[in-house]
Parts: sequence; structure tokens; C-alpha cells
Amino acid sequence: MKTPLSLVLLLIACTQAAAAPAESAYYAVALAPDRAAFTRFSLDSLGQGKLGHNPVLTEAAGTAVPGLELKEQSTYGLQGRLVWRLTRAEKMLILRSEHVAGETGLPFALTFDQRANHATLLGRMPPGERQMEMPCVLHLPDMGSARITCNAPGVKLDYEARRRVKQPFVAVSFPAATAAHPVVEYRLEVVALHPLLPGREHDASLDGFRRGYLNILQVNPRVQMLANNAASDPVTFTVFKYAEMARHLPPLAEGLTALDLVQMTLERYLGGALGYGQKGYACTPVDADLIPWPTPWTSLDSLPSLVLAASVFIAATDNQRWAMNHFTRLHAWAREMLSADSDGNGLMEYPATGNYGDRPLRTKRPSNWWDTINFGHEDAYANALIYHAASRWAEICVRLGHHAEAAWLRERAGRLRAAYVPTFLNPQTGILAGWKSIDGQLHDYWFTFVNGAAITYGLVDAPLAHAIMNRIIAKMQAVGYTDFSLGLPGNLVPIRRGDYVHSKNPPTKFGEPQLEDGSDGFQFYENGGATGCYAYFTIRALQRLGRRDDLARIFQPMLRGYAEGQFQGFGENGMSRDWRDWRGGCHGYEGLLVDNYFTLLAVVKDPEQAGR
Repeated sequence: MKTPLSLVLLLIACTQAAAAPAESAYYAVALAPDRAAFTRFSLDSLGQGKLGHNPVLTEAAGTAVPGLELKEQSTYGLQGRLVWRLTRAEKMLILRSEHVAGETGLPFALTFDQRANHATLLGRMPPGERQMEMPCVLHLPDMGSARITCNAPGVKLDYEARRRVKQPFVAVSFPAATAAHPVVEYRLEVVALHPLLPGREHDASLDGFRRGYLNILQVNPRVQMLANNAASDPVTFTVFKYAEMARHLPPLAEGLTALDLVQMTLERYLGGALGYGQKGYACTPVDADLIPWPTPWTSLDSLPSLVLAASVFIAATDNQRWAMNHFTRLHAWAREMLSADSDGNGLMEYPATGNYGDRPLRTKRPSNWWDTINFGHEDAYANALIYHAASRWAEICVRLGHHAEAAWLRERAGRLRAAYVPTFLNPQTGILAGWKSIDGQLHDYWFTFVNGAAITYGLVDAPLAHAIMNRIIAKMQAVGYTDFSLGLPGNLVPIRRGDYVHSKNPPTKFGEPQLEDGSDGFQFYENGGATGCYAYFTIRALQRLGRRDDLARIFQPMLRGYAEGQFQGFGENGMSRDWRDWRGGCHGYEGLLVDNYFTLLAVVKDPEQAGR
């Protein structure tokens, strides 16, 4: 009986070593004794030997053959030749496969338990294919990255990820050699991919930045787009974050940049793909594990996110040909974005009323990312993003020679800015409210991110900006929020029941209050839960205002939290760390939510003060 070729395996020239890990300061790996698969795969891109965590899902790591044990096979493989061989150097693992005539080799498998680590492959994926082109990068969030190259042109890695299965997983398989490619060699080089900060290369206070910066990028193989994580939704209103962070990264590999992933994602949207936040998204059956957006409108922050991402991409790459080829469609997004000013007052309006008690249900979601809060009608966060997107797209129009379009965009942006503070400033609190509902009421829950975004994007003049931040900082102290290693709450007071999304979940899960004042749901999920999500805007506002003491008091503990991996993974209660109550209890569900890592952009914006 012929032995399946790729089950014959040699590890460091000795089959008896198959169960023992091979280690350096940068990695620790081990191989299965009965299959072509890793049973351990840990990375430490910083070379500090932090390799105790093994996220490999060993049960799914390969195709076992009952009754077959590797030790019974020749150490030289089938017909006197090696089949799969692993060799190593300090920062390098090399997987080599050799073809034997008449045999079909099985691939070498690497399968991760997604609850242990939200691994992802980063590279180009053709539309409709679950295969990753090389070179690419295997990234293990908060652990490390491996740059993958191959000697055989055209070979692609099989890539798969699922979350709605009994055991959520991310799987990568390395195809074996074939007659067309009789010797295939995969090189996995451990690399640290983050923006360079001259003079602070060895500053330990920024280790979390170095390990976590790339966490913002996750490619979902079933939709071939950047997404919340490898098995989660592509989200339209977060694409701008990927672009803003990608522009500062060094090349991921020869011929591959992070902005290539942004381009791939934008081209999917330009080609008609939808993301969460857009009308019709996932409302018909698909084979990806997606959450539908059944709302009859596209969220107010989706189009500005796409326009801003395209603006950043064009400015960073100077890809004039791409810009001109797609200008008509991109400018149509900008025009549609600014067409939402239904009453002509300069601000964009969302069709949902935002009135208290008119809470968005599962079939009618709010106007922005914070999709369990009743943002509607005139949304202060979405309008801040629209202002910034219109201003940046006007710059691109000038670059491309479309001066009339640029003038129109600037005029509209100017009208929006003129209306912004008079509309949203709450005279009772002295800060900006979250939204103004169609009945004329302001809905102010001390939203940190709304006020931060308005200051970051230049909608508030400096004296008022300082006054707002004085009040925000004082309110944090008054309500007792002090553990900034958890991030920041989106709101500092409870959201009342009529302004929070209806849910059947208990309040301790997703913040749904049963009491009218919202106090029983407070600190859970989007109802005041602590998170890294959207904390960037508060941090960046403090940087822009030169408030170094406040910045250090908030941002330094957050950076320690990033270094400890406190913004991903799961707690003892089975819920994830991407949302915490103020004592550190876990109340999230994604496991890894890329928005948490947007805050690390603030290090790049002001490296002199970050982490000190």
C-alpha cells in the first residue's frame, strides 16, 4: 500500500524530534508526528522570547491517517527522497517540498484557534478566490509577523477563516510540490512591521505600539477585503482608518505595501461590493459569516469613510493613473455624501429621526459606527468625518486638475463648519452633543469621541476646544473613570433607555438598559464600556491642543495596556476584551476588533510624547 506522500516528514533531519519544539528568540514551532502540520507556532517579532502562547488548533491542523505513525517511515522519505522538510535560522523558517513522480502531495497545514489568536494573512487576493498571492505576511496580533515568500512563481496559499462554527479558526495551507513545480520552498521570515520612530527604536514603553500597529489590518478570505477580523464583516465606515494607518507602514514585503491592501479593498467597493453600514449589505444569503445591514439607508459615516480612504491612498501613493481611472465613481461618492443636507442648513441629515424613544431596531440601525446608540438626524460625529473627507477630497481634486469640483467641495465644507458648533454645542454642559434629533432636541451623553473628532478635524476653534477638553477631563474625574489602561468610555454618563438599541440580551452583556435612566446598562458595551475604539480622537485632540500632562496621564497607561495585549482575546466569562467595564470585566464578542488599534496612530502623529 502506498503511503500518502506528504505525511512523510523530516524535522531538522531527525524524525524522533518531531514532537519537540524548535525555538529561537523569535519563534517556537513543533510538527505533528502523523501529518504534515504544525502543532505549535508562536512568534515574537521583537525577539524577546515571549513564546509561551501557542494558538495552533492542533485538532484541525492536518489530515491524520489512522494507524500510520511517522516513526515507521524512512527518515529520507518516499523512494529515498525528502517530501517535506523544515529547516531554520534565527529569524527564518524554511518549508521545502519535493515532488515524487506518480504521487500527489498533501499541503502543509497551519490552523489557528481564532479564540486563542485572531491570525490573518495580509496580501493580495483575487476577487472570488480564497487564495493569497505571495509575497504575503502572516500576522499574529500582539505576537508577531512572518513574511512569506516562495521560490515558485504563481503558487498561492490557501486561506480560510470561519467564526460561526463550533470551533472558530483561521487556516493557512502551503501547497506541496507538483510536476509543474518539482521543488517548492516557502520562506517564513520573522519581521517587526511598524512605523519607524528614529531615536526610540529601543524604548520599551513603545513595545505595544510595535507589536500592535499591524493589528488594524485583517483580510477576510471569504470576501477578499479588509474587515473587522479575518472571519468578520468588512465594515465600510472603518476603511478610512486602514488607510490612515497603512500610509505610515514600511513595505510589508518586496512589491507589497499595506496601501496595496487598501487599494484592493477600495477596488472591491468600487466594483459594487458592499460592507456593513451600507444598504443591502448581506441581506441575501452569502457563504461568509456576516451580520446583515437590513436598514433602508446607508449609514451617514460610510461614504465619507470611503472618500477619505481614497484621498489618503492617492495622496500617499501619488497614483495618478488609478485616481483618474476611478475619479468619476469616487467623486460620485463625494457628491452623494454631501447630498444628505436635506434642509439646506449645511449639515448632513440621516433619515432616522433620532427622537427619544424612536430607537433603531435590528431593521433600522443608527447613523454611525456606534450602532447600538440612537444616533440619528443630525449626527455630530458623522458630520465631523464628512467635513474632513470633503476637505481632503478637495485637495485631491486640485491635484488632478478638477478645480471647479474642489471649489464646490470647499464651499460645502465651509457651510458645514459654520453650522457645526451652533447646532451641537450644548449650553447646559458646555460640550458638543452627540446628535440633534428631528424634534430639535440635543442628545448629550458626554461623548468623548464626538468632541475629540470635532477638535481633531478642526471644527472647533482653540479657545472653545480647550474649554471642552477641560470639561471632559473634569467629568472623567467626577464619574470616577481612572483606569486608562482599559482605553476610554465612548460616553461618560448612562444612555437612557429610549436612546439605546432594543436587544433581547441582558444588560450585563451588551449594555441594554431596562431602567429608564439607563444606569443598569452603564459600563457595558457601547453604553459607557471602556475600549480602545475611537479613543484616538481624544488622544489626538489633546496632542493638537498641546495638553501634555493630560495626554501623558491617559495615553501612557493605554500604551501599557496595548503592550499587555489587553484589547483582544477573551476573559474568564467567555466574552472578549475589546469592551470592558470600568473594573476590567470583559463584555465584547468579536475577540479582536481592529478599531481598537486606530489609537496607535497617535504615536506616529506625536512620537516625542508617546509613551514617556
